[in-house]
Amino acid sequence: MAEVIIQESESLENALRRFKRKVQQEDIIKEIKKHSFYMKPGEKRRAKEALSRKRLRKKQRREADWDPSRFPTRPVSPMFPGPWCKVRPSPCPFRV
Repeated sequence: MAEVIIQESESLENALRRFKRKVQQEDIIKEIKKHSFYMKPGEKRRAKEALSRKRLRKKQRREADWDPSRFPTRPVSPMFPGPWCKVRPSPCPFRV
């Protein structure tokens, strides 16, 4: 159960904001919705499988859209080379 103690010189709005955050972190609303009506075991299983299929379709769609050429393996700027670079630039770009 979420509980917030109002501190001295704390506004009611701040306490309410802390309470809402705590309720959200503890998934209280999710639990209430989950137990608001009875689902038969078969219905639970079917809903779980449907959610799994939905996640799988989303994952496959993302993998199909993924293009490795959009992400360069080498840095674009010579000022900020990656860890594979042996020569490091000078600390100041105007100094040689």
